[in-house]
Amino acid sequence: MFDNYVFTKDSCKNVEADGKIIGFEIQTLITYYRGIPLSMVYSVEVGVDSIPVPRDMIRISLDRKEWFTLSEAETVSTYKWEYGEPLYIRILAEGGLRKGEHDVRLSISVWPAYYPMPAGGQRTRRVAIE
Repeated sequence: MFDNYVFTKDSCKNVEADGKIIGFEIQTLITYYRGIPLSMVYSVEVGVDSIPVPRDMIRISLDRKEWFTLSEAETVSTYKWEYGEPLYIRILAEGGLRKGEHDVRLSISVWPAYYPMPAGGQRTRRVAIE
């Protein structure tokens, strides 16, 4: 239903810290019509070239300053993900994505209060890493 909001085009990039590539990052918009606290993010799943990324390698952030594991995010009610603002999804993988093209899949859903089921979407994009 919200597939058009999932996985912002041209947002997939390797991430560097202290001179080393520590993983890669993608962005998405909310799969709901209004803002929610991070604790209402129901699921985030990433796959690269048909290989699922383990949940413990995924971090999310609204400001790229404070990062949360998916388990930590379940209790975060002080950060609100607003409609139209990106959620940054970082996958910690030493060396990041190798140069070349990859099929990256993002599936995300949120479960707002008083909503009978999760609202989500999925998108696979072919990305080029230079």
